[in-house]
Amino acid sequence: MHYFENADIVDKIYIYKIGNKYIDEPLISCNEGITPKPSIKQDLMCLFVRQFTRPEYYKFSHDTSLDLNEAYVYLRDLLESPSNSKEQAEYLAQLLYRKSSHPQIKSGEFYVVCFNNVILNGETLSAVGLFKSESKESLINVVQNGNSFEIEKVNGINKLDKGCLIFNTKKEEGYVVAVVDNTNKSDAKYWVEDFLGVKPRQDMYFQTQNFMSVCKSFVTKQLPSEFEVSKADQAEILNRSVQYFRENDEFSMQGFTESVLEHPEVIESFQAYKERYQTERDIEIEDSFAISNDAVKKQARSFKSVIKLDKNFHIYVHGNRNLIEQGEDEKGRYYKVYYTEEY
Repeated sequence: MHYFENADIVDKIYIYKIGNKYIDEPLISCNEGITPKPSIKQDLMCLFVRQFTRPEYYKFSHDTSLDLNEAYVYLRDLLESPSNSKEQAEYLAQLLYRKSSHPQIKSGEFYVVCFNNVILNGETLSAVGLFKSESKESLINVVQNGNSFEIEKVNGINKLDKGCLIFNTKKEEGYVVAVVDNTNKSDAKYWVEDFLGVKPRQDMYFQTQNFMSVCKSFVTKQLPSEFEVSKADQAEILNRSVQYFRENDEFSMQGFTESVLEHPEVIESFQAYKERYQTERDIEIEDSFAISNDAVKKQARSFKSVIKLDKNFHIYVHGNRNLIEQGEDEKGRYYKVYYTEEY
């Protein structure tokens, strides 16, 4: 996990106006960087880093060689030679402008910022931040003029639309990169794929998140199509899955399948489903890995064990499957639920 409590902005901030190349908007370069005043440094730090809350990391990549990833090369040179930061920032701005060729991409300000004293997994590092703001919010400002007051509207930046932090570690592997992209429209991939050229690091967070995803997908989609299982049975398997990840520090494929899926034919079906899942997404989920508690917390929110009965009732299943019975009589299908206390 990363922390910024003692981090600081180093030297100057380089700001560029990146237009949409597709409609011939210009790239406006800065002549000199801006040295932020001490009074606003903390506010700028908050603006730049507050959205990086998830311990999900990426790395620069290229199908042939990392040296052919332009963003990686410019950032490597910047991290190795901070005195050349203006030159490398200019290259990065030009690269982003060339990649801003989709008609839906918005123009905006592009920031290149160097940091020191950033903590990543207990190690103190330098880092580089790349940020883009594409929208401004209207703010109301009250101005005092003697004994009278005036109210005026000011357009300002409250959050950044896109950002990434490149931590100065694991250079040969493509660095450790945190990414934020708040765009969910047709231009969403240009920041991550076209400009940065990053892909997820296959660390413990990646492994935990993806295995829990394939597990949920199997239980809710494949299992009922192949086996005769009730919604209550599915809910029980989902609950056991989450319980396994919460109670263990290390994941074992054998231990998981035996304790959660239990039946040999279900285990065989799951393993085949997992292989297809990996092939379709071009990822590899290992048979053993350290479990990320952060990934478990995130994924567990979607493991909702709910039995929906028409539009009348929802039954939330949190525990013992044996306390639910399913049947049918002259009135129709029913669930019978046993309990000790009513809250």
